[in-house]
Amino acid sequence: MAGGNSVTGGRTSVRVVVAGDRLTGKSSLIAAAATETYPENVPPVLPPTRLPTDYFPDRIPITIVDTSPALENRGKLIEELKKADVVLLTYSCDQPLTLTRLRTFWLEELRRLEVKAPVIVVGCKLDLRDEAEPVTLEEVMGPIMHQFREIETCIECSAVTLMQVPDVFFYAQKAVLNPTAPLFDHENQALKPRCERALKRIFHLCDHDMDGALNDLELNNFQVKCFNAPLQPAEIVGVRSVVQEKKNGGVNELGLTLEGFIYLHSLFIDRGRIETTWSVLRTYGYNDELKLRDDLLPVPNKHAPDQSIELTVEAVEFLRGIFRLFDIDNRGALQPAEIDELFSTAPENPWLEAPYKDAAETTTEGNLTLKGFLSSWDLMTHLDPKGSLSNLIYVGYSGNPDSALRVTRRRKVNRKKQQTERNVFHCAVFGAKKAGKSALLHSFLESKTDVRSFSASQSLPMGEQYAANIVNQHGGNKKTLVMHEVPEDEVKIFMANKESLAACDVAVFVYDCSNEFSWKRSCEMLMETARQGEETGHLLPCLLIAAKDDLDSYPMAVRDSLAVCQELGIEAPIPVSSRTGEMNNAFCRILEAAERPHVNIPETESCRKQKYFRHLVSHSLLFMSVGAAFTVAGLAAFRAYSARKNSSN
Repeated sequence: MAGGNSVTGGRTSVRVVVAGDRLTGKSSLIAAAATETYPENVPPVLPPTRLPTDYFPDRIPITIVDTSPALENRGKLIEELKKADVVLLTYSCDQPLTLTRLRTFWLEELRRLEVKAPVIVVGCKLDLRDEAEPVTLEEVMGPIMHQFREIETCIECSAVTLMQVPDVFFYAQKAVLNPTAPLFDHENQALKPRCERALKRIFHLCDHDMDGALNDLELNNFQVKCFNAPLQPAEIVGVRSVVQEKKNGGVNELGLTLEGFIYLHSLFIDRGRIETTWSVLRTYGYNDELKLRDDLLPVPNKHAPDQSIELTVEAVEFLRGIFRLFDIDNRGALQPAEIDELFSTAPENPWLEAPYKDAAETTTEGNLTLKGFLSSWDLMTHLDPKGSLSNLIYVGYSGNPDSALRVTRRRKVNRKKQQTERNVFHCAVFGAKKAGKSALLHSFLESKTDVRSFSASQSLPMGEQYAANIVNQHGGNKKTLVMHEVPEDEVKIFMANKESLAACDVAVFVYDCSNEFSWKRSCEMLMETARQGEETGHLLPCLLIAAKDDLDSYPMAVRDSLAVCQELGIEAPIPVSSRTGEMNNAFCRILEAAERPHVNIPETESCRKQKYFRHLVSHSLLFMSVGAAFTVAGLAAFRAYSARKNSSN
């Protein structure tokens, strides 16, 4: 298995920055590469130099930037190092001290500056080395490369004889176009997890008969796809022999196994043929971060702030099938290990971190139910459509990517039509600290078949969090509700973005009904939301949630809350208690409010004044229209009367 595919990962140029102590041969090296002759009277620092486009077969333009180590030029040096695609660090083969400085200063300095570019160590003035010291490059550089794993390779050259000068920049370009760091862990001498996961996905895509091994035909098809050249029978036998000799289980009676496929790529990298593995990865759409390229992810990016993106029916049906496939014990829930296996062909499991961790319904054992599984995908699609689409493809979605997502109708249009076609609804949850917001989200995720009792000592997550679940409605309809808790100290930041409310379908304001401050704080947030909705045009259905209903209410609580709701024209507060489990059908009622975008929109005094003004204007226009009609009719009657009078005379 081999090839020279010139796939370059979308690179259009390479910027090489040359650094090192003075008089180590930096400028002479650059001039020799550019002119292909030994230069005389080279200036101390050359201006940026561009190698001819056809210098290498890839025809990727290479710009070489010379630098000065002088203290007065330090700012410029740091700036160039941070912009570099690859750094060449030079030492002089006839000056051992410059090699020591490489280790004690330059490589440490790159780490201190957090320069992420690969490093090529270049020994210049090879023609001046003392032949009486027969020390090999491996002996000199081995300990240094072991200490500084960021060093891609080492090479020695001579500008005078032009010996290996082009090779220096070939390795520099190769380090950029086919970087080692994303694929190989030098510390552990093994492929990095992301590389293995990408190769595992590619293996499964090539294993058309899904028997866990690549037979001769599948192996040959893979070779043609990646390198546009078939494998000869003897080459296939050779590949199998190499793997079989070095890796137990790498080959079986059916062909090359996944273990053997991954070992083969480890072998390529170990033998300096990293471009072979990169050709394979790029053929299957991977970028330098070992994620699918953006051009393979057709996510709609032109839509209004009050539109959202959802999974299509086709994508949801695929996910139902995937759930059944990985539910090995057929218990209707996926164990954490099964979810890890599901995402083993993705760069990582996306649900291990916020905002997806603990954001969906699980059983008491911590296994993800089907509802939790589907709502997790709905949440990911709602928050990160591109990430959701890429993960769909990673786990095996083979349909047209364009058919996986859909853009919903504008909420402004839904409000006019007094109906919505959405399947996923976003609910912003506001309230004072300790009002019961987190407990509300926790209750939302309780499995209806295995309800967990709430304890006062139960530890709940703090800060911004999400909870997504499928809500069963009357008539058997099922919709996904995404609850988004906005911490009290982040409300100003949330409101500062004038488009924040556009992304919401409904807002709830939670207050502790036993605490007067909690009620007043939630009421303030409700009024602020109503005012901002009027200013931006993102009018939003709002509901009040009276939490901790099992506690004694503060005096006047019911009267005050009812008065506010009546004043604003919204529903009365919904009493709930997470402690007793009495939720008063709150989540269905929240979803119903979201599905009726024209109802429960709070009316402030300014809004009523505007409506009153519009009412007066419309009445005035109507009066003027009627008056004008009477005037026209009177004028017509007068003309008719005058005509009859004239005819009688």
